[in-house]
Amino acid sequence: MSKVVVLDYGSSNLHSVAKALETVAGNDHSITVSNNPATILKADKVVFPGQGAIGQCMAHLNEQGLDQVIRECVLNKPFFGICLGLQSLMAHSDEDGGVKGLGILPGNVIRFHDKQKDENGDSYKIPAMGWNRVKQTQSHPLWAGIEEDCWFYFVHSYYVKPTLESDIVGTTEYICRYTAAAARDNLFATQFHPEKSQHAGLALLKNFLNWQI
Repeated sequence: MSKVVVLDYGSSNLHSVAKALETVAGNDHSITVSNNPATILKADKVVFPGQGAIGQCMAHLNEQGLDQVIRECVLNKPFFGICLGLQSLMAHSDEDGGVKGLGILPGNVIRFHDKQKDENGDSYKIPAMGWNRVKQTQSHPLWAGIEEDCWFYFVHSYYVKPTLESDIVGTTEYICRYTAAAARDNLFATQFHPEKSQHAGLALLKNFLNWQI
């Protein structure tokens, strides 16, 4: 049985993520929520969920020594970041006056432009909240069985802009085209919330649990 740890840094939607993972885990995977560095490092797979502001997130990670734990995990085991868990992986975020991220993926986190209007002349709402289609820009094991342009659930005011095109495996459009999913080696991370995305989201999480690297 593989051990999957949902990283608890003190402010997150971790319980809904853990519940979604338990739904698809069956008897093959144990799901644990933990902020203990030793427990996280011993896990076979790690999930880094997130919501809220990045300044507080990075402060909590740094205070608990979890920033280095994440860097170590990304090097040698399947790792899944969700929403703020994706944004925190970038080198820098414009949120909270500018915050240094984990620097695992080169790039920046930027805010949607205010007062942008759609084709009907209506202003786009920020945060972006609701269902949107995701275009799979590269093949990946975690996309297995998930249809192209499938719907996923988003809640965010900022989005990532990776430096390397090769790190982008999914895009979506709201105000602009932006990265919905990023991946490199054993790392996969999404701007959307798979735990809130019904069948497609559960399929993605199941693919992660079964992912062999």
